[in-house]
Amino acid sequence: MKLRLALLTSVAFAGVATTAPAMAQDPFRIAYLASSSQNGYNQAIYAGIQEAAAAKGVEVEIFDGAFDSTKQFSQVEDVVAGGRFDAFIVTPNDTVGIAPALEDATAAGITVVATLFPVGPDLTNMEPQVPGLTTTVAANPAVGARAQAEAVAAYCADKDPCRVAVIIGQLIYPFDNLRNETFKEVLGQHPNIQIVATGEGNYDPDASLTAMQDILQANPEIDAVLSNADQHLIGAEIALSDFGYDPGSVYMIGGGLNQITVDAIRAGTVAATLTEVPHSMGKAALEAAVTTLEGGTAPTWIDPFDLSVTPVIVTKEWLDANPDFTAEWQG
Repeated sequence: MKLRLALLTSVAFAGVATTAPAMAQDPFRIAYLASSSQNGYNQAIYAGIQEAAAAKGVEVEIFDGAFDSTKQFSQVEDVVAGGRFDAFIVTPNDTVGIAPALEDATAAGITVVATLFPVGPDLTNMEPQVPGLTTTVAANPAVGARAQAEAVAAYCADKDPCRVAVIIGQLIYPFDNLRNETFKEVLGQHPNIQIVATGEGNYDPDASLTAMQDILQANPEIDAVLSNADQHLIGAEIALSDFGYDPGSVYMIGGGLNQITVDAIRAGTVAATLTEVPHSMGKAALEAAVTTLEGGTAPTWIDPFDLSVTPVIVTKEWLDANPDFTAEWQG
């Protein structure tokens, strides 16, 4: 624990009460290495970090990973070499490639906390795969993907065929590939369900619009759209409307629980979404880092679902029963 000498508040004189030099604690400095500081989800994580930091008197600073794995790897190296920070929280762009840099950081005595995804080769293992990593605040991506696909299967129960379009972020990402494989595994158990096409939305409404337009050109009859991200549904809904579909006539389920999607579910144009709580995640990550810096023991894994009051899959029925609910991020 770092200490610095504070101001001497009095001087000792004969016959005069003496005050010993006061010691004050330097504030801890914690960096947040965002996968992209321009991304709304990362901004919500940082808002949670800032809220917890203010409560604990901790200084924080955000770094923009710009969705660039190489850049984020260099940022970790710079943070370690610079010596300005006691800890950092990372939302990894490359969950495998960044592991050696994090291992160097923990070996240098820096406290490291991961958010959103575990770091290492096994995305289903929430325990630290990097020696010395303090805490992972993340959920197994397959758990949420399975819940989403099961919701689609329930909707499709009385439809034969039930034609499903999948829009995923990017299949080159291991976490999106795991989600897509989970979608296929669950839906493949139902002979009446056909995955007619899979498009990549890259977490961007415009890219998702193009992907959905391409899907509809080849597959004009769609019963459901299954996506890992709420941002994708914005583009998909526009494409469906342009193609002549009535809003709400196609079962659409996303992931992220942003406010735009909450409003769309309440309006009946989107059916459901997967719960995610980035603000709470950031707050929990900062608190875990500070607990470790203060000499305590933080949990090695914090499940974001345990930080939420919402069910894993949020539907209109749940929102109608909770009219005051607001999402943790706008979208």
